[in-house]
Amino acid sequence: IGPNGAGKSTSIRFLATLLKASRGEGVVNGYSVTSDPMNVRRSVGYMPDNFGVYDGMKVWEFLDFFAVAYGIGRSKRKQVITDVLELLDLTYKRDDFVNGLSRGMKQRLCLAKTLVHDPPVLILDEPASGLDPRARLEVKALLKELRRMGKTILISSHILTELADCCTSIGIIERGQLLMDGPIEEVYRRIRRNRIVNIKFTSNMDIGLTIIRSNPHLLDCQVDNHQVTVELSADDNALAGLLRDLARNDVGIRNFAEKDPTLEDVFMMVTKGLVT
Repeated sequence: IGPNGAGKSTSIRFLATLLKASRGEGVVNGYSVTSDPMNVRRSVGYMPDNFGVYDGMKVWEFLDFFAVAYGIGRSKRKQVITDVLELLDLTYKRDDFVNGLSRGMKQRLCLAKTLVHDPPVLILDEPASGLDPRARLEVKALLKELRRMGKTILISSHILTELADCCTSIGIIERGQLLMDGPIEEVYRRIRRNRIVNIKFTSNMDIGLTIIRSNPHLLDCQVDNHQVTVELSADDNALAGLLRDLARNDVGIRNFAEKDPTLEDVFMMVTKGLVT
């Protein structure tokens, strides 16, 4: 992920063997992008950020074109196209002209195109760009299904909310530099220096506030009606201890929940240089 102009599409195109690097190296599925591009192309299904198609082409013809390009024999192509259309829920659009499809359907078809040769790796450049909310949810569901099928998926995007519960690892780039990468939970832990807890009281809030404000780990305490947002420099045991102290003093609590960082939080902290 990264802001516009960060170098996401350039990196994607290099890994898809569409751009030559002035220096450096890339490896996809064990193959060198610079010295073994043909095996990289066989391993990869690439979805660009713009949709190109010849005029007057039907959905099945579009997929057949790419199946031929990948060397799939005539006897297998019909079944491959049928399977891919079914997976992407496009069977009923088989004989429609591509130019007449909606943006969401075109994105589905482009994703179907990446799957005709059954690659182990999918490289997708802004797959949800320009889609309405329903189409974005449908694309996200498709990506989760492909992940369950064992595909490794590299996604370039700046739409963070769609990625948070979809990805297992993230990389953040800005101005061509990789600023942070790793499993998403590990990245969350690295930026979560303090703990933020939302507490909602039902009774004895004054006693609860006294206990909270006397806690040695307290950094900040914000009160809004019957809800308190507390920031602490504390581990799990210290948080549990605070909850026990409140309960022991008959403080009525309806909710005691830690606020986890979001992908937006990570992105803003990293790109502002607050995390190294």
